[in-house]
Amino acid sequence: MAELSGKRLVLGVTGGIAAYKAAELARLLVKAGAEVHAVLTASGAQFVTPVTFQALTGNPAWSDQWDARMPNNMAHIDLSRGADAIVVAPASADFLAKLAHGLADDLLSTLCLARDCPLIVAPAMNRQMWENPATQRNKSRLAQDGVILLGPAAGEQACGESGLGRMLEAAEILETLAGFFQPKVLAGRRVMLTAGPTFEALDAVRGLTNLSSGKMGFALARATRDAGAQVTLVSGPVAQPTPPGVERVDVTSAREMHAAVMQRVAQCDIFIGVAAVADYRPAEPAGDKIKKDDKPLQVTFAPNPDILAEVAARPQPPFCVGFAAESRDLEKYAEGKRQKKKLALVVGNLVQDGLGGDTNAVVLLDDQGRHQLGPAPKIDIARAIVAHIGRMLEGKEN
Repeated sequence: MAELSGKRLVLGVTGGIAAYKAAELARLLVKAGAEVHAVLTASGAQFVTPVTFQALTGNPAWSDQWDARMPNNMAHIDLSRGADAIVVAPASADFLAKLAHGLADDLLSTLCLARDCPLIVAPAMNRQMWENPATQRNKSRLAQDGVILLGPAAGEQACGESGLGRMLEAAEILETLAGFFQPKVLAGRRVMLTAGPTFEALDAVRGLTNLSSGKMGFALARATRDAGAQVTLVSGPVAQPTPPGVERVDVTSAREMHAAVMQRVAQCDIFIGVAAVADYRPAEPAGDKIKKDDKPLQVTFAPNPDILAEVAARPQPPFCVGFAAESRDLEKYAEGKRQKKKLALVVGNLVQDGLGGDTNAVVLLDDQGRHQLGPAPKIDIARAIVAHIGRMLEGKEN
């Protein structure tokens, strides 16, 4: 994960069973190329020892404010200097309260108070502790102070109860941290994307769809969010997890997707049509399952609405980006689509290069010509597309 390569991170660990996830987070951060320095509270060290973090990070782990290993005895100052961020995971209810009220009675709380870098916390506690008005006030206060809160998630807890309070998984925190360090080229923008396939009913159980997995659209949702945008994702039926912080609207058919987009398009600055929308649907789907017969089945098809063309044709359209998945003559058809629909940018790809897979190779077509990207993982392609959109918007406004 190149976004974290060379980053210097302080990983704070407070008391709670979720501390075991902090060990996995440390491992993943080091694997991603980050330099990690672990700082444990006395309670945190009751769950996972400093030795564990020293072994995982290759750096000494800290817990004592008066640790003589720091030559000037000022670990609370020196550890944060040059750090790209302090990440506290897990952050207990007690530690959130300390941060909210500026208390500094141990190394980690003092370090957070004396920092000059971003502070990111991943809360973890029993659901009733999280829901307590005092914790909610502290959460709001921290957000006002610019502290970034990741989670918590809902689910089964170590106490046997279920609800909000679980610490996010280490992989989720890693992904969010990678996004945190992305350039905010779309800060303040409102983005709407479509993703995945559509499903057009033939009868009560069958329908017409395609092989789109939604991976490219969801990668772009994540990349636009990481670039600072407020993101709405209108998705066809896929099995992709929603990127945290992204508003998701689930639809099934092309007409449902059309309705969802048109209901929200006036509020967006950028529209990216990634979805593989069916061009046609059965004109009269059967109400019951069609029984097998020796005779050929004849189906009449009706055209579906062209969502992208309709958005681009609005009196004051958003910045429109289209996708063109072709099996041959890619640039001919993709540029034809761009010209016909009057789009600022078209992203073209051959279906054999990326449909349903984890990697992609695309060509960007705009008024300046063609720009080749990939092959590369879809998240890398998505970040490159977002960077290109940012440059186009900057040039348009200057």
